[in-house]
Amino acid sequence: MTNPVPNIEEAELPLRQLIVTALLIGAAIAFSFFGVHAMEMRDPYIQQVLSVSGSPAQGHEIFQVNCAACHGVDGDGVVGPSLKAVSDRKSRVGLIRQVISGETPPMPKFQPSPEVMADLLAYLESLK
Repeated sequence: MTNPVPNIEEAELPLRQLIVTALLIGAAIAFSFFGVHAMEMRDPYIQQVLSVSGSPAQGHEIFQVNCAACHGVDGDGVVGPSLKAVSDRKSRVGLIRQVISGETPPMPKFQPSPEVMADLLAYLESLK
């Protein structure tokens, strides 16, 4: 007669495989977030932007000329999404990347000087 209860060693093998798989997936997710973030932090352009204190007033002027047609005069969103409290949803590096990448059409690729980007970043962070 076959024992309906598997021995402990047989039962532990799938559990071990499940735990190892979960750990590998977690490590891959962490690396994809923190690894990419760390590489972006070493980007010379991003470092330059983050080393400059931006002016929200200057950033507002830059926004009006370059961004308001799609994101609205006050960042409320028109064609593009609302940018109200965008700094609560994206990190400083994430905001810079979003502006310069051109990865979300129809938003154009836009890489201003580090000083201009710092001003725009300061303005975006002021939107509440």
